[in-house]
Amino acid sequence: RIQFTPDLLPADLTGTLIFSPKDSEFKVRKGPLFSNLVLADEINRAPAKVQSALLEAMQERHVTIGNDTYPLPELFLVLATQNPIEQEGTYPLAEAQVDRFMLKVRVSYPSKAEERAILERMAGSQQTPTPQKVATPQQIAHARQIVSQIYIDEKIKNYIIELVFATRDPEGHKLGAHKHLLAYGASPRATIALAQASKAFAFLNGRGYVTPEDVKSIGPDVLRHRLIVSYEAEAENITSEHLIQT
Repeated sequence: RIQFTPDLLPADLTGTLIFSPKDSEFKVRKGPLFSNLVLADEINRAPAKVQSALLEAMQERHVTIGNDTYPLPELFLVLATQNPIEQEGTYPLAEAQVDRFMLKVRVSYPSKAEERAILERMAGSQQTPTPQKVATPQQIAHARQIVSQIYIDEKIKNYIIELVFATRDPEGHKLGAHKHLLAYGASPRATIALAQASKAFAFLNGRGYVTPEDVKSIGPDVLRHRLIVSYEAEAENITSEHLIQT
């Protein structure tokens, strides 16, 4: 877990070269990115140059320190939380950075029952629960192999492509009313992510094939952060969430 703060530096994530007086040479000290699961907590508290330090790691799965490139672990996943953009002291993520995340899940306030459970757990006399190991890296790698074998029909592939292209060319897909509301549509990464996420969703539901309902169910999480709304849409309080639903 990395707590993102305004004074964080890119080297605090990736690592840096440290001079060793004993050996009279520079040695590599790898940063916390060299882990299986990386949680970037409050990612938009850090400035853009720190956020951008994740670009190479998330896309290329390696990190460059000095003149050398070091591969990240085979199992590497970045999770991030962010505060609402309206709050003070936050830096919006750049479009290129946001596009590296496969999914964006909105977390609202808990229900009364959930908040009561939080109260009992954290403010009561009960001991803080300790995490239990639920899977090994080998099991996760095996699950990935199974997900890659989930069948996706040609018609489903065409359906995914049509969805993504509709965000780039609303007029050509009989959505002309939305043309002035979208500044930029989804990138090719959205097409790849939508197909992969749909296969994973089908796998989690115990099926070996993807259905249109899988695409519809996971689609908002894949697209909501990839659609850039125009100034006109912001003036009318229209969000990407609204455009996806319509």
